[in-house]
Amino acid sequence: MDSPITGTAAGVPFTALPPADDGPAPLIVTWHMLDAPRSDAAFAAALPMIGLPAWRVHLGMPMCGARMVDGSMDAGLELLRTDVLMSALYPFVRQATEEFPAALASIRAQLPVDDGPIGVLGGSLGGAVALRVLAETEIPVFAGAVVNAAIRMRSVVDLFGDYPYDTESAKAVDSLDFVAKAGTIAGRSPLLVVSGERDHPALRADAFHLVEALGESSDLLSIPELAHPLADEPGIEPAPQLPLAREVDAGLTTWFRHHLTAAG
Repeated sequence: MDSPITGTAAGVPFTALPPADDGPAPLIVTWHMLDAPRSDAAFAAALPMIGLPAWRVHLGMPMCGARMVDGSMDAGLELLRTDVLMSALYPFVRQATEEFPAALASIRAQLPVDDGPIGVLGGSLGGAVALRVLAETEIPVFAGAVVNAAIRMRSVVDLFGDYPYDTESAKAVDSLDFVAKAGTIAGRSPLLVVSGERDHPALRADAFHLVEALGESSDLLSIPELAHPLADEPGIEPAPQLPLAREVDAGLTTWFRHHLTAAG
C-alpha cells in the first residue's frame, strides 16, 4: 500500500490513501468515530479499503486528532460532560457537515480525483455526518455506508443517562433522526448499514429500523462479536488492523467496488 498522504482541506485535516493506479480516480470520503479509532489517521488504518480503484480520503472530526486542543482529548471530553448533546454531539455533526462542501472543493483541487459522484462512509458519530450529507445536501453520491452509526441521536444521548430536553435540544436531536429521513436518503444513493452484533442494543435496533425504512436501496451487514469500537484504545494514532475491523473493511471494500463498477 502506498504511504498515506496527510494535509488539510479548507481547514479540515485529512489522511488520504491513493488508488493503486495513476490518474484521476473516484473519491470516497469518510468521517471517523469518537470511540477508537478517533482520528482520521487511525480510521484510515482501521478501514483502509486497500485495492479499491478510488481515493479514500479520511476527514478529521471536530476536536479530534490534529484538531485536539493542546494535543489532548480533554477539551472534547469536557464538552461531553458539560452538555453531551448541545455542546458536543450536535455541534460536532453540524460543523463537520457544514464544512464539508469547502473541504470537498479543496480535496478536488489538491488530489487527482475525478469530478463525478463520491462515496461517503461514517463510523459512529461520523455516521451521522455521512447520513446528514445524504439527507440534507445535494452533493452527488454514488454509494454510502455507515458502521455502528449514530442513526438516531436520541439513542446516543441515552447512553449518557437521562438528558434534560428543552424545546431547542429536542429540535436538535430530532433533526438527527435519520430513520425519519429514510425517504430522502433512499432517493440519493444505495446505503450499506454495518452493525456489530455486540454494539449498543439501541444503536443496533436503529440499524435494523433504518434498513427496513430504506427498503431495496439498503443492505445490512452484521458482524458477529463486533462491539462498538473498531480499534483498541487510545485509538488516536494508526494501529494494526484488528481481525473484526478487517471483516468490516472487507464488507466495505466489496460494497464500494460493486457500486464503483456500476457507476462507471
